[in-house]
Amino acid sequence: MSDYNITDFINTSTFILLGIPGLEMAHVWISIPFCTMYIIAILGNVTILFIVKREPSLHGPMYYFLCMLAVSDLVLSTAVLPKMLAIFWFISREINFSACLTQMYFIHCFSVMESGILVAMAFDRYVAICDPLRHSTILTNTMVAKIGLAVVLRGGTLILPYPFLARRWPYCRTNIIPHSYCEHIALVKLACADIHVSSYYSLSVAFLVTGLDVFFITVSYIQILRAIFSLPTRDARVKTFVTCGSHIFVILASYTPALFSFLMHRFGHNVALHFHIIIANVYLAVPPMVHPIIYGMRTKEIWDRLCHKYKGKGKHL
Repeated sequence: MSDYNITDFINTSTFILLGIPGLEMAHVWISIPFCTMYIIAILGNVTILFIVKREPSLHGPMYYFLCMLAVSDLVLSTAVLPKMLAIFWFISREINFSACLTQMYFIHCFSVMESGILVAMAFDRYVAICDPLRHSTILTNTMVAKIGLAVVLRGGTLILPYPFLARRWPYCRTNIIPHSYCEHIALVKLACADIHVSSYYSLSVAFLVTGLDVFFITVSYIQILRAIFSLPTRDARVKTFVTCGSHIFVILASYTPALFSFLMHRFGHNVALHFHIIIANVYLAVPPMVHPIIYGMRTKEIWDRLCHKYKGKGKHL
């Protein structure tokens, strides 16, 4: 760290990402699970997109939303992990200010989009179970496209002030960001100015997005459970509930690390900084990895197509 000037820094063209402060000697070992998660995320999500594209029987609302989630996971993991691994492996800590703002925008933008996609998937399950006869007329291809566009516009619009506000602050204290990526608050805290606007806006977006999305998902599943428990037989209830299993696991995989990271950031003031950073990294790296695994293992249609592809290849060998 002594190679970098941490006082009187006035050139905001380049910033320094420290990776995981305090664990620099273990960066190579820490990189192994993160590299593994990135490889699984890329292979898993590309496989989901490939299977859905090649199988006409999977061209429906549920799988369209799943493809949106896969694209979001690919962008989110690629925005974070390559630079993080470069820090761990090659000590490539420098990042251009514009590149830092771009990374920050993509991370937060696609996190908001991912949350919106989970709401859309909950709505799809709600219609499929509570009003199955109208499912195909309500969730038409046009409606799915409109929902996807709304998710993209919401994420892009809500996060757009982040880089604009961050760019207008003067940075004269340090160019060192004690993080593995350009996290919004970690960056603006370096400004020698009153950053309450950025802080309050980011907190408002977090509460607005997470609060509303969790509320809509909860309402959807309350209605779904009511419909399931009204079914006449136990087998029918179990069979119907299983169709929601993958989505429930994905929701837990997405929101549990996010909630834990948020609670750590707000209330874990006595927790070591490196633990904060590790939790933040896990929050961004784990969901893109587990989403395709959950849907691949628990969705019969995708699992059958995947097994069919491998069996077909085995016969030709």
